[in-house]
Amino acid sequence: MSQLLHWVNRDEPGGDPRQPHGSSTDRAAPRPPTEPDETLNARVKPWQVGYIRRVFVTDLIVLLAATAVAGVLRFGATSDDSRIYGSVTASYVVLGGVIAALWWGTLSLTRSRDVKIIGHGADEYARVTRATFLVFGWVAILSLLLKWDASRGFLAIAFPLGLIGLLAGRRYWRQWLVRQRRRGRAYSRVLVVGGVRSAKRIADGFLNGQSGGYRVTGVWVPDRHGSLNEWLDIPTAFIPVMGTQRTLTDALNISEADAVIVTDTEHLGHDGLKDLAWQLEEHSIDLMVSPNVIDVAGPRIHVRGVSNMPFIHLERPTYAGAAKLAKTAFDKAFAIAFLTLTFPLLLVIAMVVKLDSHGPVLYRSERIGVGGRPFFMLKFRTMVIGADTETVRLDGANDGAGPLFKMRDDPRITRVGRFLRRYSLDELPQFFNVLRGEMSVVGPRPPLRAEVEQYEDATHRRLLVRQGVTGLWQVSGRSDLTWEETVRLDLDYVENWSMMRDLQIVWRTVKAVGRSDGAY
Repeated sequence: MSQLLHWVNRDEPGGDPRQPHGSSTDRAAPRPPTEPDETLNARVKPWQVGYIRRVFVTDLIVLLAATAVAGVLRFGATSDDSRIYGSVTASYVVLGGVIAALWWGTLSLTRSRDVKIIGHGADEYARVTRATFLVFGWVAILSLLLKWDASRGFLAIAFPLGLIGLLAGRRYWRQWLVRQRRRGRAYSRVLVVGGVRSAKRIADGFLNGQSGGYRVTGVWVPDRHGSLNEWLDIPTAFIPVMGTQRTLTDALNISEADAVIVTDTEHLGHDGLKDLAWQLEEHSIDLMVSPNVIDVAGPRIHVRGVSNMPFIHLERPTYAGAAKLAKTAFDKAFAIAFLTLTFPLLLVIAMVVKLDSHGPVLYRSERIGVGGRPFFMLKFRTMVIGADTETVRLDGANDGAGPLFKMRDDPRITRVGRFLRRYSLDELPQFFNVLRGEMSVVGPRPPLRAEVEQYEDATHRRLLVRQGVTGLWQVSGRSDLTWEETVRLDLDYVENWSMMRDLQIVWRTVKAVGRSDGAY
């Protein structure tokens, strides 16, 4: 019998130290559950059932609407031509219903409504898209077998319209789920099995990213002797830390866990993870293993089996791809299109800046670019002349982080400049830097020379790619970020670059600029 099974089957009395509310000085120990096995087996997540039901119904409505709209657009509301002929004759109303039913069923076959993927990540969208292409292929095969001369126009309207509707529906319900989670609802409780330090990092990560839908409600260190009233060092949450005084069943009941995350697997002993999986299988509790790898994008992580042992393979950083022709072509094309469309706006802003205060329209700020080469970044002037010389005098009022100097109510900013900064309109001339090859549309934040002089060794990796007009820092809080968070986001972008990620950041930038969060 393994060490873990000894802990699981051991029957020791003990209180329940979990107290969701209250101060650290009056955390009482409630009565332990008397029938732990029934408690575990009775655990269900009603929010998941309700969410999947909503998606289920929405998918059906979207598909019926897509095929109906395709029929009306192609044949009109009362056309007699809306029939297909072959070995079996049928109307396009019937064909539309068959396609919708087949499509709806395929979404289930591809597990696009699986509870493990709903609400976060791109896998849900990928499965919806895969199901759509499968149905399109099956309809083509069915038309050949039945010798149907189906209207290409009908199919050309129905499938794109249905796919867009399905993706939009999933997006809507995701946003609804995020709102629920921000209100403290619709989340899964997690028991972390492993070291306290790793558990704290996971708990902090879940608290900072509430839209993920997980919340740590307990920590079990199966080889640690501790007290019955020990808590994880997180001021905003009451998370009990349990050791050998608790069995696995006790820990699951105290934390009311829907899922278990194992980190630092050496705490489980030999074959402990396998035994744990067997125990959780009886209670239908999800098991996840944290590899203690942070800031590495999913496409770089692969699980490989070698000699019947699983290994996590991390692909090399992708910053070399950020210098490839595709990104350069995208930057040039985007900059040309953007400057062409916004040229009248640029002229208006230039005139307003000139009339508002004395000085030039553009401000040239020295920044350090790719490879450590300096360049002059262009911006619309938002401060009075001589503002640079007053930085030392205002240093005591610095709201920035690390080497950055920022003030929420900077007296040097002009009236027009405050409006331009609020909506990032002062940064529009940077697209001329993109055309000159000095910057990219998406990339790390352009640093000042003084910042680069204070860089640590790892931070210099920010200079491996061209700096961006926007980036992860722009869509994650801008000036509200700490220095450490800014550096982490930039390094994350450099090491995990992809063209799809650039497009996502551009889309998120539009929304971030509209909200004007962290802009000052």
